[in-house]
Amino acid sequence: MERNDHQADIIILGLGPGDPAYLTLRAAAVLENSREIYLRTNQHPTVEGLPEHLTVNSFDRIYEEEEDFESVYRRIAAEVIGLAQDSPPVVYGVPGDPFTAESTPALILKLAREQNLSVEVIPGVSFLEPSFAALERDPLPQTSLVDALALVEGHYPPFPPDQPAFIAQVYSRQIASDVKLTLMAVYPDDHPVFLIHEAGTGEDRIEELPLYEIDRSERIGDRTSLYLPPLAPGSSLESFLEIIAHLRSPEGCPWDREQDHQSLRPNLLEEAYEALEAIDAGDLAAMQEEFGDLLLQIVLQSQIAAEFGEFTMSDVIQGIHTKLIQRHPHVFGDLDLDQADEVIKNWESIKAQERQENGQAEKSALDGVPGSLPALTQAETYQKRAARFGFDWEDLEGVLGKLPEEVRELKEAKGASRQAEELGDLLFTVVNIARWLDVDAESALRGANQRFKERFAYLEKEARAAGRELSGMTLEEMDRLWEESKTALGD
Repeated sequence: MERNDHQADIIILGLGPGDPAYLTLRAAAVLENSREIYLRTNQHPTVEGLPEHLTVNSFDRIYEEEEDFESVYRRIAAEVIGLAQDSPPVVYGVPGDPFTAESTPALILKLAREQNLSVEVIPGVSFLEPSFAALERDPLPQTSLVDALALVEGHYPPFPPDQPAFIAQVYSRQIASDVKLTLMAVYPDDHPVFLIHEAGTGEDRIEELPLYEIDRSERIGDRTSLYLPPLAPGSSLESFLEIIAHLRSPEGCPWDREQDHQSLRPNLLEEAYEALEAIDAGDLAAMQEEFGDLLLQIVLQSQIAAEFGEFTMSDVIQGIHTKLIQRHPHVFGDLDLDQADEVIKNWESIKAQERQENGQAEKSALDGVPGSLPALTQAETYQKRAARFGFDWEDLEGVLGKLPEEVRELKEAKGASRQAEELGDLLFTVVNIARWLDVDAESALRGANQRFKERFAYLEKEARAAGRELSGMTLEEMDRLWEESKTALGD
């Protein structure tokens, strides 16, 4: 192409999805009037349909010479800039559209601006348009566009599951396998999905199959994408946030609109205890329900805060996201920690550093333990924190040896105040024993409470069966039924 005063130094041109018929009129005109073109890759069906007079150059060699895609793209961009400086104009062609699943055009534009080179971008038909035409679906309003290579680097799909997703660059069975494993963190194994092959090449193929089978497809190749239909409505956090915001809106619920942080405090505590009860019972269905109820309280409190300009749910999530990364340098950084106790010590060190950076006064290691915690849990938390600094018994026998001492001191205590103090010490020692046995003292006591309740109910039932009142039975009779209850109830 001969240079004229109005011509750009670099022309970045979209070659379309594969069928030369999809070239735009502007792209076809540029190609017809050019003598030479540089391609990111010649592994694209449109290349065979380029004008015969064109001298076609390819950067495919760079893929063999560099270790990663980022280095490949940087080098291609640098070479295009060099060519434009030496002999403009340079026509650079990429598959599809220059700004759809392409990295080099943006790099070239950045470098061109730095070198005062002019650039014209000629859009092209991407693989998306023929893909959605083959699917007979409209990507609007909320289809997520995802790169398979980015998806497989994570452990959880980064898009709302109650909206459809289109996953590009599923170019091998290995990538398909990795994509499948990541998606199965949320989607059922048999969730129906669609593989789209060769969209826009004239050889389009659609495969409908269950998610677990996508890596078994024999048709997977360089131009394969995955369409992921949504899960049931309301299965994403975003949908839940909308529901809560609606309840608090003028057209929402009068009761929800009246609530504030303090009025909802009892609900938060109640839901937390109900969730714990479900966990202790090992009731998975109840756990699912109670976790939802607990999430409701958190989101509702955050929505109220957002309405008053205090903070938003995004602030809550970003805050804990940042905290987790900062406090796990052995996972997200280069710190090498192998043992759990090392992790805990480093966690405390990081928290102390954060307090210092925030200008907070030096605190005790036991500060920050909520005073509203159940006493047994609070005692265990104090003990664990102190143990991180080496303030602990050498072994379980030392703790067990403390128990008779505390019992003796309780027996010798005079007066209600002293007796309460010694009883507290005895309970504190029992919690310490539980900690050494790796038993949650609060859960252990709740278990004992439940067993007592069940056994006492057995006594009541047996007394009624005998036509007697429990209050009219002797202690020996009740004790006999109590022992029976252990066998009857399988304790």
